[in-house]
Amino acid sequence: MNMKKIVFVLTALSIAAALNACGYASADSSALSPNSATASASVDENAVPEFDIKGELVKSQSHGIKIDNYGSVFASKPEENANPLIANIFCADPTAVEYDGRLYVYGTNDQQQYEAVGSDGSNTYEKIKSIVMLSTDDMVNWTYHGIIDIEKISPWAIASWAPSVTSRVEEDGKTHFYLYYSNSGCGVGVITAENPLGPWTDPLGEPLVSTSTKGLKGCPNPFDPGVCIDENGTGWLTFGGGKAPGGSEYMPGSTRIVQLGEDMISFASEFAEIPAPYFFEASELNYINGTYVYTYNNSWDKRLQWEYKDFSRPAACSMAYMTTKTPLDTDSWKYSGDYFKNPGEQGLDYSNNHTHLQKYSDKYYLFYHALFPQKALGTEGGFRSLCVNEIIINEETVEILKGSGTKKGVEQIKNVDPYKVNQAETFFTASDILYSDSEENGNMFIGGNSGSWTYVRGVDFSEKTSSFAARVNGKGRIEVYADSIDGEYLAAVEFDCDEFKNVYSNDIKQVEGVHDLYFVISGSGMLFDEWQFLSRK
Repeated sequence: MNMKKIVFVLTALSIAAALNACGYASADSSALSPNSATASASVDENAVPEFDIKGELVKSQSHGIKIDNYGSVFASKPEENANPLIANIFCADPTAVEYDGRLYVYGTNDQQQYEAVGSDGSNTYEKIKSIVMLSTDDMVNWTYHGIIDIEKISPWAIASWAPSVTSRVEEDGKTHFYLYYSNSGCGVGVITAENPLGPWTDPLGEPLVSTSTKGLKGCPNPFDPGVCIDENGTGWLTFGGGKAPGGSEYMPGSTRIVQLGEDMISFASEFAEIPAPYFFEASELNYINGTYVYTYNNSWDKRLQWEYKDFSRPAACSMAYMTTKTPLDTDSWKYSGDYFKNPGEQGLDYSNNHTHLQKYSDKYYLFYHALFPQKALGTEGGFRSLCVNEIIINEETVEILKGSGTKKGVEQIKNVDPYKVNQAETFFTASDILYSDSEENGNMFIGGNSGSWTYVRGVDFSEKTSSFAARVNGKGRIEVYADSIDGEYLAAVEFDCDEFKNVYSNDIKQVEGVHDLYFVISGSGMLFDEWQFLSRK
């Protein structure tokens, strides 16, 4: 099994010592067996359930497996906070796209740099040649889908930072996805797919934008792309960095916008400047109510010059925005204010600043990154994590109200349905979890050490349950608890198989209403792919 250890760091105390200190004790698996008195005895144990999980169905059998260090108490993301999105993968520079009712988020893979240099190293970005993929439909439980391997897809690329993604239904009736990324500070690459999770391909085999691109002048660092598609189906791309010849700290003059060709991988206009005061990096582009909204990170420079009387001078390394209805007319762009201070001014540790505005489920969300999770993971090398908070945008006036970043994050917008197939790698937070992937089918699986756990927030048991199944591989045991790691026991499956099978149990402790679920696993000799409860007919 190709297990990939993620960066959870324990204190000098052993897990067992920490558990004893917190009042936890190791579990005896026989006390929580499927035939235990704690389980419901009213279900026909011999009935073969019909699960939606595909594959061979096998009944849970006892193999004498015990879960040692039961209820590991260490999780870098506390159970009360929704930020960061994912606690065990460093990633940054968010972008997002909605598809089929689900929100897909992509980010710079700081984890790749971390694994290359270690906890004592620094995040200098040069090792990053992939992009992280996450998704959600409730805004608090996030699925890790692995990476987009830019080094493999685009071997010419120097690096891959700060992606920006969009989608459009094309003439073939299919939704096509277009993802643009920074080729280090040298330009912009583009990859395409017919599914938000790929497979991704490189249609050009070279950068879309570079310093040698015909007609591009005065932009020494054409990176940090931002893309949008307007109401006419026309694509637009922004980017920029550095100081243009004749530029100043106040007006660097290096921000550019261009109309994309119908194929989304060529240009249909000349490059135009966006006159963004104190521009630094982090270009992004939205289209709201007939208006193009350009957002950017302004510099750390002192605000010695300021010519916008209706707006106060933005704080250093904060996010600002500009608006227009005619994007290729440089003089039409209007400075419209700042909307998000540096995370360090909001109690989240200072870092660079990069945001993405996204409307989803009738709300606007502000995605950003912050440094605060890195200390809990044993490093202070500048490794970033994605976060999200709600933000208010007046669509009528196209005004972005000032947003804030918090560790608490956002509220859950829908409950998890336990009666459908759920991915094991979807959770709110976790302790000591390992990931594994399958290049054959693109699936991600989880495993861990004995006592490792995941926590899924807000699961709605609207009906009585009859059975529980998990798609698993290897030898192990999974136990399910309600509301806390030492909460009410609901179910368990135990197995020993040399390929993925669906292991089920009909012994279920009944629970009704909305509960948080904890899945505790027995060790690294197993992989956990999917789970599902069945309602009692």
